Amino acid sequence: MKVPIMSEVYAQGHKPEYLYWVGCAGAYDFRYKKVARSFVKILNYLNIDFAVLGTEETCTGDPARRAGNEMLYQMQAMQNIETFNRYEIKKIITTCPHCFNILKNEYPDLGSTCQVFHYTELIDQWIKENKLPKIHNTQRNCTYHDPCYLGRANNIYNQPRNIIKSMGYQINEMHKNKSFALCCGAGGAQFFKESEPGTKEINVLRTEQALETQTNTIITSCPFCITMLTDGLKTLHKEEEIYVKDIAEVIADTLNL
Repeated sequence: MKVPIMSEVYAQGHKPEYLYWVGCAGAYDFRYKKVARSFVKILNYLNIDFAVLGTEETCTGDPARRAGNEMLYQMQAMQNIETFNRYEIKKIITTCPHCFNILKNEYPDLGSTCQVFHYTELIDQWIKENKLPKIHNTQRNCTYHDPCYLGRANNIYNQPRNIIKSMGYQINEMHKNKSFALCCGAGGAQFFKESEPGTKEINVLRTEQALETQTNTIITSCPFCITMLTDGLKTLHKEEEIYVKDIAEVIADTLNL
């Protein structure tokens, strides 16, 4: 798999059009590494001019800021912005909505001037430009879970759905969807703390809402959501029957990339 490293291509005098920001999940989480690989396959299939930072990439600082450690966040953010400036990076693509949100909406306060895209925005655009084929009449259905940092935080609701439909899926919407969608339970640094007192875990409640749609495929576009929904299926003993997939995996699998 072709994965150009920014330092190497820049040393050769080339400035890639896009930096693919892999994120901590794409780098370290074994489940989400599959999503990162799928997205790279899509980029290669489309001959997109991109590179990754590799070992020069560090956390965006999003979990630190959400947990209240502003100093750590600013240290990490300034380090990343320095890296962007060093390689004259103008455009960044992310697969993680948390990375997308903080790079797009909060880094400019510290001097970042990069354009930031969530991959669903660009893939939707590329499909409309006929750079990716549309699949028709596959008789497949699914439900789609809206990640908070993609939907409510950045109003990206239609693009993921357009992509899923273009891959031949019919979407059985949960009764709480789009701006009313329930959180998976891991945003705002919740992933890194113990559960609070209550009668039911929020990820289990959200998984139950997905199961009500009578489909065997839950599609989303966020590493936290994938983990929390998968854990919800395990709690409900449905992990052998229901699949949780990222949109990038759906595209790569459908097009046999």
